[in-house]
Amino acid sequence: MKRMILFAVLAAAAISITAQGKKRVARDGASLQTRDKTIATRSLPENGTKIIMHFGDTEIPGVLNDSETAQTLIRRLPYTVRMNRYSHDFCGIVPAKDFPHDESDVHYGWLNGDIDYATDGPYFTILFEDEAASERYGNQVNIGVISCPLAKIAALRGSFDIRIELAP
Repeated sequence: MKRMILFAVLAAAAISITAQGKKRVARDGASLQTRDKTIATRSLPENGTKIIMHFGDTEIPGVLNDSETAQTLIRRLPYTVRMNRYSHDFCGIVPAKDFPHDESDVHYGWLNGDIDYATDGPYFTILFEDEAASERYGNQVNIGVISCPLAKIAALRGSFDIRIELAP
């Protein structure tokens, strides 16, 4: 009996390790730039939609991709979300109905500079630090990337009502 229990525990652990080894992460299939650490790691989407995110008087430009979630946001622009600064991002709670997503777009982690929708919040996030340690965070859907130096958003402090609109 003890052997059967031990076998079951080991089998479950092996399945868990195998499943974790195959998890989808932010880098999978992404077009990356790695030579300049001062800007977003993910390359800007070639045919993306340019936006401006207003943090008070500071404008953070970005480019949204062609994902279902990003395209829904584009149709809703201008869009305002209350966001707070945390150690590696700005994050705000949004209504899940405003951000439908395709399950095939969900992954673990982020790349510095990513604009993501976290399905488990649901959260709208702009991530600018800690890419190397991010794979422990699941439920991420990338919807775009900021197109300015990471330091510009990292320098901001506090909470903001972020207004997102199409770039002129």
